[in-house]
Amino acid sequence: MRRIESGVVRPGWEAEIEAQGLVYNRTHLPGGEVRSYWREGPFYDFSMAEIQRLEGAAAQLFEMCVAAGDHIVDNELFDRLRIPPMARPQIRRTWESEPPSIYGRFDLRYDGEGSPKLLEFNADTPTGLVESAVTQWNWHLFTGQGTDQWNALHDKLVAAWQRNLLKWERRTGIRPRVHLAWTSEETSGEDRMTVAYLMDTVVQAGYEAIELIVEDIVLDDGDGRFYDQQGRHLDVVFKLYPWEWLIEDEFGPAVLADGMRSGGTTWVEPAYKMLWSTKALLPVLWQLFGTDPVLGQYLLPAYFADEMPGSWRDYVRKPLWGREGANVAIVRDGAVTAEQPGRYGTEGFVVQEFAPLPDFAGVDGPHHPVLGVWVVDGEPAGMGIRESDGLITDNLSYFVPHTVDYVPPRAGRRQES
Repeated sequence: MRRIESGVVRPGWEAEIEAQGLVYNRTHLPGGEVRSYWREGPFYDFSMAEIQRLEGAAAQLFEMCVAAGDHIVDNELFDRLRIPPMARPQIRRTWESEPPSIYGRFDLRYDGEGSPKLLEFNADTPTGLVESAVTQWNWHLFTGQGTDQWNALHDKLVAAWQRNLLKWERRTGIRPRVHLAWTSEETSGEDRMTVAYLMDTVVQAGYEAIELIVEDIVLDDGDGRFYDQQGRHLDVVFKLYPWEWLIEDEFGPAVLADGMRSGGTTWVEPAYKMLWSTKALLPVLWQLFGTDPVLGQYLLPAYFADEMPGSWRDYVRKPLWGREGANVAIVRDGAVTAEQPGRYGTEGFVVQEFAPLPDFAGVDGPHHPVLGVWVVDGEPAGMGIRESDGLITDNLSYFVPHTVDYVPPRAGRRQES
């Protein structure tokens, strides 16, 4: 694993990536400056052996999460995870019936040495999909840098919709419409373009896809079911809207009640993803697998904050439901040395051993990458990399493409593009 700084810069690349869906590329900084979220030029390169190591780690981590879900449900650990009582029947039902589940993203610490380490699992509403599946793949095709890219996302997403929707269709006897919903409260365009891209994968899977704004979902007071503005029943809904928000909304109880009845709306991702999208998953995984000589290599020691070993002086504190680094704090020698502001934390915290992100320093300063390894339909499918100037990856991070087995051009010869 290495960071290459002097890659090909495509003419007109900003317009190109926006045309491909990355309309949220321009990041507005607190001081008013505007910079590019996408890094054009630099990229990370991996050997095929490293990619296979990451793929194996993701496959193993997914199986560990399945075992952790069984453990949570079987031992009624919902209180420990701060999951409200009204959500628990639907979580149990979806955990047992396995309704459609499409994708998730493991965030890993990795520097090319040793084992990848799990930082968190974005299991419910992960973004970064357009830049991972589309933008960096087109970059790779245009520049010709590297012999390959770990990127089977598109084909696996289409296959995941086909398998899951066909299973749903056979079970219900109805050919479903798939509504894909995003909230108008998100104004950057990221959520809408993520939905637009996933709509394309649904259509390629052979099913009707309909865009929907969460705020436009209609609850019929008569039958207690959900419809769109045109009066069409919501058969299957992909929601780019977290479960912890959904159940707290005014119609949250109706969502849960409808899901328990035959013919109710099927939500993607399913309610059981609440078991995985909380940072409380981290101490559960450590309790189950931390001492395992094989499986433990992919984990960092983690505890609920009120169970933290008294000897710990260096750790990272994370809110159970935080997003984009909000309210994450780095503690060194017992004192907070870095902390991101945010609105999370009242639900509780976990602590995780401090394992600083590697620094692939360049001419413009430090670069701390987090590897986002995608799983689609439970299988590893590709990777997207975000890097930040500091040790907490937040909403001001960059996206950097990657290659496999890049060979630098020989001196005196222009690199073909």
